[in-house]
Amino acid sequence: MPKSKKIRIIFFIYWFLLVYIIAALVWWFIALSRQNEQMLLFKMQEIKKNEPNYLAKYARIESEKRRKTAQYIGEGSIFFLLIVAGALFVYKAVKREFKLSQQQQNFMMAITHELKTPIAIAKLNLETLQLRKLDESKKERLISNTLQETNRLNTLCNNILISSQIENGGYMAAHEEINISTLAEDCTNDFKNRFPNRNIQSHVDRELFVNGDLLLLQIALNNLIDNAIKYSPKEKTIIIHAFKNSPDVIIHIKDEGPGISDEEKKKIFQKFYRIGNEATKSAKGTGLGLSLTKKIILTHKGRISIKDNTPNGSIFILELKEA
Repeated sequence: MPKSKKIRIIFFIYWFLLVYIIAALVWWFIALSRQNEQMLLFKMQEIKKNEPNYLAKYARIESEKRRKTAQYIGEGSIFFLLIVAGALFVYKAVKREFKLSQQQQNFMMAITHELKTPIAIAKLNLETLQLRKLDESKKERLISNTLQETNRLNTLCNNILISSQIENGGYMAAHEEINISTLAEDCTNDFKNRFPNRNIQSHVDRELFVNGDLLLLQIALNNLIDNAIKYSPKEKTIIIHAFKNSPDVIIHIKDEGPGISDEEKKKIFQKFYRIGNEATKSAKGTGLGLSLTKKIILTHKGRISIKDNTPNGSIFILELKEA
């Protein structure tokens, strides 16, 4: 039986049982109220109007009736609220798990494609080099293309491995002084070499230092630059700007892509989440990079945010404490 059909059956059973429990609670309240009315009626019939303390007995019976009614209403209300609260908790938990399952399924499909594509391209390029005699310029182009795909594969593997280790508490981040100026320039130059046809610029102030883990910060910067390349038209400019704003070191990664709506800005750092509008859904990705980047920045007790670029595009902002 398909998983979606099983979930629908489970939801049907869940709502059926919930309605049954609430109906049973209402029936219990009505039955007790009727029983209370009957008992009080018997008591009323036992007293006689000509008794000297008739009014006192009548008032006591009426008071008992009101007390019992209030007791049933109170108990019924508490049970009802507990049932509704439990039902909402279970519903939200199941809905959250279902959403996570869907995201994981989408992630597995995306990552399968992301893994197969560079492997297939690298294999084809190597087979071409092996079987054909090519001039030096074509060889260089094939080798460069193969290195680009293997770098992409390496980045993907690093993202998956580091994300898993950070979540499970298995990665012990280093705490050393890092020249973020040098790191930003190195990352920028690496992408310039991998994407020679893209206009990637850097405006990095000298001698900016932060305390942290060199590998993690490199992964964070690479993810943001790679993200800007994915979602920007080829002819547009990508700018990496790093400067000091004491007591912080600020890094901006600017692109001139389609931009991100305010609603999407609240979700893009969620694990497995990918923007799904027409302008961006064709871009490659697994929905893991921005989530991992945020974890890395939070690990360094920093902040990451996003704002609109003018006239279009996005600016990712990293704020790290200056060493």
